[in-house]
Amino acid sequence: MPALARTPRPPYFAVVFTSIRSADDSDGYAAMADRMVELAAQQPGFLGVESARGEDGLGITVSYWSSLESIRDWRANAEHQVAQARGRSEWYEQFALRVCRVERDYDFDAAAECQLT
Repeated sequence: MPALARTPRPPYFAVVFTSIRSADDSDGYAAMADRMVELAAQQPGFLGVESARGEDGLGITVSYWSSLESIRDWRANAEHQVAQARGRSEWYEQFALRVCRVERDYDFDAAAECQLT
């Protein structure tokens, strides 16, 4: 079962990457995506990530960061820049990236609710 990112109390930042995959499913996409999560997790300020992709090719990945500076540093990471370039040339028809400040968050866990009764 997938897990939700465990984030601290706000404020923190979210980078929302929405994409449409190209019809040509080039080799290396899954390995590169896994590597980017592994690499991001090593970056100062990284808090977590959540990702989903539909059968129609639409995907949304949200990464969470402690500061705008940590987001800028991640964007400038050399290995991440290689992945960005391959994304533009091989893997995506379209994408949008949005940086947001999280002011409030709420959560629910049915398993935890069951334990309370």
